[in-house]
Parts: sequence; C-alpha cells; structure tokens
Amino acid sequence: MNARSFFDTNILVYADDKSAGPKQSRALDLVEEHRRDGTGVVSLQVLQEYFVTVTQKLKVNSTVARRKVEILSEFDVVAPEVADILAAIDLHRLHGFSFWDALVVRAAKQAGCRVLLSEDFQDGREIDGLQVLNPFRDLVC
Repeated sequence: MNARSFFDTNILVYADDKSAGPKQSRALDLVEEHRRDGTGVVSLQVLQEYFVTVTQKLKVNSTVARRKVEILSEFDVVAPEVADILAAIDLHRLHGFSFWDALVVRAAKQAGCRVLLSEDFQDGREIDGLQVLNPFRDLVC
C-alpha cells in the first residue's frame, strides 16, 4: 500500500499532457494507485492551479477540466485556514520557498502526509518529516 501522499499540481498536469510521454504514463499510474488505495491528498490551491494550468497551457476544455477537478476531489482535500497561511509565510522565510510552494508544504504536513510528490522541490529533501519525491527522477525523457 502507498504512503499517504500529497500531489503537487505538476504531477496532476502531467497526467493530462499528451506530449509528456513517460511522465504522463507515470503520473496517470500514480493518480490511479492513490485513488484506489485512498492515500492521495490535494489542496484547494492545487485543484485551482490544476484547472488554470490545463485550460490555459494544455487547452483542455473547461467542462472536461471541471469534471477532472471533481474526480481529483475524491482525494482528501485540504482547505487552508489563516493559521496555515501564517505557517506558510514562516516556511517561506525559513526555507526560501515561494509562498505558494510553502503553502503546498504546509497543506501536506497538515494532512499528515509522509510524502510530497513534486517535480518542483529537491528530490529526496526532507522538510520537517515530509519526504519530497520526484516520481520522474528515473525516467529517460
């Protein structure tokens, strides 16, 4: 069984990117595995970023993208509160992450995730008990 894992936006976008080759295949497998096992987690921020990115960059029809957001919301969804925003600001100041990346880290930690699946952070980095994994690190693209 998979560890409880937080999906960063980029992983979800690759699942829809037909030009991504092996990254698309890996992303689709991860989404399916974590949906099946009940171990996938996203945040409201990730769902919003996903919708904007796939409709603008990948030109996915907004009706289709809306349906995919509905499907992705079957994962556990983290909704930030003011305390989470303040904690993200502290992570931003402490680690130098962008505010938005810090908010992803905070959401993952608040949801009790052990793993953050992302291509945007240093692979293998541990942030206060949260392990960053780039699921594409071993792919030849």
